[in-house]
Amino acid sequence: YQRRVHGKQWYQRRVHGKQWYQRRVHGSSGINAEYMGGGAYRILPTLWARQIPYTIIKFVAFEAIINAIYNYTASSLGRPKDSYGKAEQLGFTFAAGYIAGVICGAVSHPADTLCSVIPKLEEGIQSKFGFVPKCKMILNGYSGPEGNVTGIGMGGLWKGFGPRVFMIGTLTGLQWFIYDTWKVTCGIPTTGGGGKK
Repeated sequence: YQRRVHGKQWYQRRVHGKQWYQRRVHGSSGINAEYMGGGAYRILPTLWARQIPYTIIKFVAFEAIINAIYNYTASSLGRPKDSYGKAEQLGFTFAAGYIAGVICGAVSHPADTLCSVIPKLEEGIQSKFGFVPKCKMILNGYSGPEGNVTGIGMGGLWKGFGPRVFMIGTLTGLQWFIYDTWKVTCGIPTTGGGGKK
């Protein structure tokens, strides 16, 4: 126990000393410029452009797809949701989640690519240009006194789409599957299509 307490105290002193040294050498404005103004929040617009649509689509697409599945089975196959067993309903849940994940990946992939490229731009470009000009530089390329950017084009914006969609589809399908499994365990009906209460 004492080693743990002394270890924490040593670590806190070390971190405090490092911060004191940075303020002394660089001044608080240098620290703020590095960590606050430009550095940490530099990719915030692309993060929002990726994460907000991704999250909205994850829920909206899943609900629409699971309801479409149950509407199709009821109208075309003559089997409403409550005629399926819990295992079959959970299979539909996973399928709807997987398809929703594929749509999420398609919506968010270009912004995700920009998120990974923007922080790698040279400092001259980072400090002089805003978000939209940086995106245009990444797509079309740029050469100037601030630095050079090799354009990736629209094809580069979609590079790696296949593996990412496979990963996101699987993860989203599993998330919805786990959610509905928990609901079934608690005696609550699975998502979509009405069914018995």
